[in-house]
Amino acid sequence: CISPEGLAAFRAFLKSEFSEENVEFWLACEDFKKTKSSTKIALKARKIYSDFIQADAPKEINIDFHTKNDISQKISEPTLSCFDAAQSSIYSLMAKDSFPRFLRSDVYKELLQKHQDRNQKRWLPFL
Repeated sequence: CISPEGLAAFRAFLKSEFSEENVEFWLACEDFKKTKSSTKIALKARKIYSDFIQADAPKEINIDFHTKNDISQKISEPTLSCFDAAQSSIYSLMAKDSFPRFLRSDVYKELLQKHQDRNQKRWLPFL
């Protein structure tokens, strides 16, 4: 369960680092995987592809050529798992790089102060 307040703080931190596309992509993929209608699967897949994957996308994420190429080949007939490798890569990047820096940031320290009495694990966005 992702806390809206924790997520908002993490997004604000990523925005300050010019890397908010990572969490936006991850969230778009989470939403995409819940899609039931085949028509909506195709529409959402194309939207994710055009927003985050294709060359010069407005929110282009940094993924390896093989993963990008694999998605490009499958986008004409997308499945609910077509972004899994890219999502996993971006999650790993955030978990190993962005999130540890977030935990040392003023944004996080302010959030901690607001919630001193709460169980921290309950509202951390990715733990």
